[in-house]
Amino acid sequence: MPHTYLKISLLVLLSAGFFAHPAEAQLTTPPIGGNKKASVSEQIGLTTVTIHYDRPGVKGREGNIWGTPIAHYGFQDLGYGPGKPAPWRAGANETTTITFSDDVRVEGKPMAAGTYGLFMNLGEQETTVIFSKIVVSWGSYYYDPAMDVLRVTVKNQPLDRSVELLTYSFVNQTDSSAAVALSWEKRMIPFTVSVDLVGQQMASFRRELLSKPGFTWQSLVQAATYCLTTSHDLKQGLLWADQAVNARYVGQKNFQTLSTKAALLTALKRPDEANALMAEALPLGTMNELHQYGRSLLAQQRGQEAYAIFKANYDKYPNQFTTNIGMSRGLAAIGKPKEALRYLQNALAQAPDPQNKTNVEAMIRAVSEGKTL
Repeated sequence: MPHTYLKISLLVLLSAGFFAHPAEAQLTTPPIGGNKKASVSEQIGLTTVTIHYDRPGVKGREGNIWGTPIAHYGFQDLGYGPGKPAPWRAGANETTTITFSDDVRVEGKPMAAGTYGLFMNLGEQETTVIFSKIVVSWGSYYYDPAMDVLRVTVKNQPLDRSVELLTYSFVNQTDSSAAVALSWEKRMIPFTVSVDLVGQQMASFRRELLSKPGFTWQSLVQAATYCLTTSHDLKQGLLWADQAVNARYVGQKNFQTLSTKAALLTALKRPDEANALMAEALPLGTMNELHQYGRSLLAQQRGQEAYAIFKANYDKYPNQFTTNIGMSRGLAAIGKPKEALRYLQNALAQAPDPQNKTNVEAMIRAVSEGKTL
């Protein structure tokens, strides 16, 4: 009797739907087909680019990946969904997505910040990369060309060794660009993402200087120096430099603030004002500040002016390792190598560590060979 009752109870529970169907309450398991979920992210300039994707494996199918149902060429009816021709999903399982934290250019074409589905119209020699508004779907079954945001065509590149699991990576990086590369089996499909680094940096400075960082002269000097080193918007750089010197509660007259403003005045062809500021700045400089200023003049091919700074620094801090090095650089720059060697020999005896000793020895060899430092 108890066994009969138990069987009847189970039947009642099942018929009542007490146990949910698998589609309604699935347990967490790895992605199907042995594919692996992955994401990769990299910063290009100030912009973060992130790709979320699933990684199918070659699984012994070398030579039978590209141009097959695994990674089909062109647009094909995939046998599911609305039945419209669709491109390859550029991965496996769920739609591959790419996110740009800021506006970028893809292969030179503008792309707004946001998240996009990534599809590919594959070909033997080249591939059209498709950025779509479709970001939540399964593969490319529900691809709709009306949702395309951008298409760019790039050349496929052969790989020497087979890549087992499909991989997205960032290659050929510069300060303002990188190629996003899909690599699988023996093929790589790269597309270049670039940013307006200077424009982004200037916009970031303007935002940040309205908040806490703007209440320090150091931040203002940093922003002004960026304008100087990039030769971008020198007038804005001069405004920031002037604030570093004169702004209420923030500005300070020290070597860094005054010399930064003087450098911008020089770049703006206002030498008299620049010279007056430097005359005010030089007595305030530390040994290291004056040394670095002299080196910056050397980098600008202003050897005679650099020598004058190194000499003033030496007179203020005589026979120090740093000032001996400075004098040697200044003398070499104005064509006096024999005198430069004398200061280098002094510096060699004062070298504070083996690395500095090695560097001085290299400088001695360079001057002996008639090279500048």
